Amino acid sequence: MQTIKELLKIGPGPSSSHTFGPMRAAQDMLQSAPKADAFEIVLYGSLALTGKGHLTDAILKKTLKGKKVSIEFDWKTPQEHPNTMTIKAINSDGTSLMRTYVSIGGGKIMIDGQMPESAKDIYPHTTLDDIQAYCKKNYLRLDEYVTQVEGKEIDAYILKIYKAMINSVKKGLSKTGRLPGKLKLDRVAYALFESAQSCDNEADKDALLLQSYAYAASEQNASGGTVVTAPTMGSCGVLPSLVYHYAMDKEMPRKTILNGLKVAALIGNLIQENATISGAKAGCQAEVGAACAMAAAFCASCDRMSNEQIECAAEIGLEHHLGLTCDPVMGYVMIPCIERNAVASTRAVDAARLAKYLRNVKKNRVSFDMVVRTMNLTGKKLPMELKETSLDGLAVVVMEDGKYGQPGPMMHQGADNEDDEGDDN
Repeated sequence: MQTIKELLKIGPGPSSSHTFGPMRAAQDMLQSAPKADAFEIVLYGSLALTGKGHLTDAILKKTLKGKKVSIEFDWKTPQEHPNTMTIKAINSDGTSLMRTYVSIGGGKIMIDGQMPESAKDIYPHTTLDDIQAYCKKNYLRLDEYVTQVEGKEIDAYILKIYKAMINSVKKGLSKTGRLPGKLKLDRVAYALFESAQSCDNEADKDALLLQSYAYAASEQNASGGTVVTAPTMGSCGVLPSLVYHYAMDKEMPRKTILNGLKVAALIGNLIQENATISGAKAGCQAEVGAACAMAAAFCASCDRMSNEQIECAAEIGLEHHLGLTCDPVMGYVMIPCIERNAVASTRAVDAARLAKYLRNVKKNRVSFDMVVRTMNLTGKKLPMELKETSLDGLAVVVMEDGKYGQPGPMMHQGADNEDDEGDDN
């Protein structure tokens, strides 16, 4: 299992698999072929079907700025992984270099079937059952286990992630107007935040504040702004909303929050190791479901629950998102993505609260590892149309200009570049 630095990363939205990953692929090709003056790119599968709405073509052109770039969307040629792309770098003398990249989720890429050197395994355990046994034997909390494996230098990295999460919420709250793209959705984070101020009921106020933060980070992502993969950009509002809530509203000590982030990252790492965090591979259960599990573990850790209660919180957070599909309307990371982040943020709080008391009255029959395996099996059985292709579900039912959305590639490739550009990269 790899370092949590490979899970929590800072980059441009709106999609870790479709924007951040392709950006890193283009950067790798630039380094590998520095004298090339032209690039021919082919996007396959999910990258082709939702590439416009996810700004895949825009980020590739931006990364390769100053070069001649041609991009082909090929949704017909089958690939082993739905997020596959090829880049051919062409030199002025006619020589060329071609590589195949797979964006596997969370901004990670495989290059010609190989993981980069930075992705080497460092964790001695790959299941939470084994980690729990080790921690029990050595009297460690889960955050202490992460520090033991990663080294004390992980603290500086987690602080950087914390600041980026806080900033993504702050930026999202500071903006009004309309999100880019053909859906023409208004930003609502600030309006929700203002509504929370007038709530007479404290429980309603807390919930609405939390949801406004989730909207803020998600809207920042949808506009192509800078966010944190937690574990992906499509789910970047869940964990940051709670980090912001615990820091600003609950005034929790920063060290407690940073330790909670370590635990959340450990949970996300286990999901990625034993299943996937890619919506194109397993649907939104792998993104928002994983984010809810991470956020629930974060809450439980910050509230000083036991390792067993933390596991229970993460298990509840993921279990009740099993089967969640990924069917973004018109290929944008907006509907149902943004609202889904807000719902998951409050479900994470509920999961942690339930775990706190549930573990006092009964032993969990379903472990976290069991739910992760189940999520992986469920993802494999979901039809391709409901795994980040915009070919079914809400993507074809939601009304657009009085007409039902039309499934198929034509819907995704008709977007204009100027509509799809982010406003604050």
